Amino acid sequence: MNQATVVQLLAVPVVAVAVAAVARRRGWSAPLLLVVAGLMFSPFMSAYRLDHELVLLVFLPPLLYSAAIDSSYLRLKAVRRPVILLSVGLVLFSTLVIGWVAHLLLPDLHPAAAFALGAIVAPPDAVAAVAVARRLGLPRKVVTILVGESLFNDATALTAYRVAVAAILGETVTWLDAVGRFAYAAAGGVVIGLALAWLLIRVIRMLKDALIENTVLLLTPFAVYLAAEAVHASGVVSVVIVGIAVGHRLPRGGFGTRLMSGVIWRIVDLFLESIVFLLIGLQMWPIVSALDWSDPWKPITMALAVFAAAVVARIVWVVPATYLPRILSPGVRRNEPDPPPWQNVVIVGWAGMRGVVSLAAAFALPDFPGRDMLLFLTFTVVIGTLLVQGLSFPWLIRRLRVSTEQETFADDLAEAAAQQAAARAALARLEEMVAEGVDEIHQEVVEQLRLRTERRTLTAWERLGGGTGPEGEQTPSAVYRRLRREMLTAEREVFVRLRDERRIDDEVLRRVMQELDFEEATLVRG
Repeated sequence: MNQATVVQLLAVPVVAVAVAAVARRRGWSAPLLLVVAGLMFSPFMSAYRLDHELVLLVFLPPLLYSAAIDSSYLRLKAVRRPVILLSVGLVLFSTLVIGWVAHLLLPDLHPAAAFALGAIVAPPDAVAAVAVARRLGLPRKVVTILVGESLFNDATALTAYRVAVAAILGETVTWLDAVGRFAYAAAGGVVIGLALAWLLIRVIRMLKDALIENTVLLLTPFAVYLAAEAVHASGVVSVVIVGIAVGHRLPRGGFGTRLMSGVIWRIVDLFLESIVFLLIGLQMWPIVSALDWSDPWKPITMALAVFAAAVVARIVWVVPATYLPRILSPGVRRNEPDPPPWQNVVIVGWAGMRGVVSLAAAFALPDFPGRDMLLFLTFTVVIGTLLVQGLSFPWLIRRLRVSTEQETFADDLAEAAAQQAAARAALARLEEMVAEGVDEIHQEVVEQLRLRTERRTLTAWERLGGGTGPEGEQTPSAVYRRLRREMLTAEREVFVRLRDERRIDDEVLRRVMQELDFEEATLVRG
């Protein structure tokens, strides 16, 4: 591999991370800025054609897995009905609507190719949904529904896509065949996911080594995806199932595993998401230049029509899918006595950003007349939803006055009560050990432990008031955190000076700095 090739390979991640750094520093939306940067660089970096295998094997599994670990099994279980309606019902409905529109616009196109386009652009992207939801402060239930939908809808879309591609290649595919393939892919993905999750959790229990455990967890999404796809089951479903199971199990693991896991997956998310969104924009020039632009209004009109179909189909589905089950089913009304606020329904209906999976599926299409046009239509839907819906999303949330203040207060109240219950249990255990005379405990040590436990409990209650007292006066715990952080800074300066004076070794410096860093991490909220 020559030097020029190495430079080209490094260009995309370097530019992606640089743009993401600017977005984070300025408080802008990194996905949108990366897409725009990709569009701007596309004419100069036209050699970067998206490899569908790279996306489906390298990018998709870890990003889905990370989102699944960060989700909540209990919250997903509570919203399983809307998630199923969106991830299965909406995807199939959108596939039919978009396919029908594409067939009307391109009557000479193979009918199966039109519905392949529908399957390609039907699912909102997991990466886009999670990236946008994390930064917008949406209500928890809305975020859970959007994340749950984006975790599972790729399985539905890719199965429908494979059926359509088989028909394009001349295979005879009946409705019964299509339903059978979908059922096998979904059920197989669930079974393999549950089996591998069971095995993985037991392996992690035996390891008891945070570094090795996180190495295994880092390799898990790739191994799970390949295992499921090897038997033609849904790798997407398997990865999501394992991720949810691992995320549910992590609180019972060791603290070292959790600390390292959080850092590792934040880095992986930032790196892969940055590359993915930049790659989306970089596809503009190769796709646009492959089309015949002798009549420019024809592809533009088709692109607008397909984009409108994708947006409208979601809105048309979301409204009745939200309210009809309540009207038709007494069980739904009994389990969910309060209807969802209409503002939440509007947000879910507008949250249809597509992403790199759609482009990867389009690039995987076999050669046939009209393939270049389908690539262009896919690209315009992806870019259109990311820019139009992505840019308008914050404005829509502000306009609808959607707020998480009530949820935040409820969380703080629940945390304070939980901290108090945990403190009682800890102090009771401390008193038991004192009474037993374990290791001849000194009274000063006992008193320090009591004060530390009580301070943590008081911090949780103070958070209900925002961390400040009357007229902006800081609470004792806030003062404690500020003063202790200043003390830690002073300690670090001394250790660094002693290292520079060759009075302690770098190994000693790293050890004590790690101890100070862990302590400061406990002082920083959020």
